[in-house]
Amino acid sequence: MNIPVNLAIGSLTERAARVAAVARAFADQVDQKSRFPVEAVDAMKAERLLSIQIPAELGGEGARTGEIAELCSIIAQACASSAMVFAMHHIKLSSLVEHGIHTEWHRGFMRRIVSEQLLIASATTEGGIGGNLRNSICAIEVEDGICRLTKDATVISYGQYAETILITSRAHKDAVSTDQVMTVFTKDQYSLVKTQDWDTLGMRGTCSEGFMFTGEAPAEQIFSKPFAEIAAQSMLANSHILWSGVWYGIAVDAVGRAQSFVRGAARKTPGVVPPGALRLAEVSNLLQMMKSNVVAAIKSYEIAREDEEKLSSVAFAVAMNNVKIASSETILIIINHAMLICGIMGYKNGTPFSLGRHLRDAHSAQLMISNDRILGNTSTMLLIHKQDTSLLG
Repeated sequence: MNIPVNLAIGSLTERAARVAAVARAFADQVDQKSRFPVEAVDAMKAERLLSIQIPAELGGEGARTGEIAELCSIIAQACASSAMVFAMHHIKLSSLVEHGIHTEWHRGFMRRIVSEQLLIASATTEGGIGGNLRNSICAIEVEDGICRLTKDATVISYGQYAETILITSRAHKDAVSTDQVMTVFTKDQYSLVKTQDWDTLGMRGTCSEGFMFTGEAPAEQIFSKPFAEIAAQSMLANSHILWSGVWYGIAVDAVGRAQSFVRGAARKTPGVVPPGALRLAEVSNLLQMMKSNVVAAIKSYEIAREDEEKLSSVAFAVAMNNVKIASSETILIIINHAMLICGIMGYKNGTPFSLGRHLRDAHSAQLMISNDRILGNTSTMLLIHKQDTSLLG
């Protein structure tokens, strides 16, 4: 495998801004052709952004979730599909960082990610269970130090382009569906046979196709911690915060286009307040609310990380669920406001104010993971847990 050239000069945000410039140049093409944003991902590798979360002792930069969410936002302002690939990679990487740090194989693999800038994909969905990632039908088999797994993975985002897949399964053939483990498989250890295409309304560049996965690897690549704990202690918060960072970036760009439209109208009629100015003030308020929601979530996660009991608590799970619901619903309201401000120029493709791609990409937010599923889980937790109403967190 070719080691990516190192162009990582400057701060994380400066490096992400250079990635965003590349992503922006190809964003419409990625969307129209429903193709993987290879140029943007190559730029991420060149800027060494795929390993920033890995601790410095293993060659990374020890970036925190809040810093990564900011980079997601920067890239999403240019191309939501590119930003979502970046977010999903770091969501999976968080499992390695948080739960593989004490295992020699996983530590060595993190060093390899730093060296080779490997792109990580996720396989948690499965035929027969839908999007319920906390259940598995397939079971991993371990014999003579080798693990083998076959899984009907209905969605593996950018699966054909990843160098590694983190995949869930039952812990063994007699395990119940919720007794799961997660295993790292590198590209030379598995094969994929495509079972479903990806021709969607939005997020077309994530190439989230379905595959029949077949893998064989040393058993030491299985995480020692049960997947239930991995999901609660790293995946939950990182998924909802980093996804929200992507959605916030889409919203920021939409509001920026609306603001440019209103400013242009104001220059044409000096002294007259343009019709869209009041609605621009409204959407600015909504954008600030969305930002506050994400910032509060980042703060809550940083505090909870210092206390494993709090990290696994019902209160924290409810809070993170609420972050996802709020962000995924607010983005649609924001973009609709921006569309009303820009009018036909926002509705048309190919103008400086076009918002069609933003709107279509934003509609994915309520579906990953389904808001109805999340609300159902939250409602069950609230039957046994009092809502946290303190302003002090």
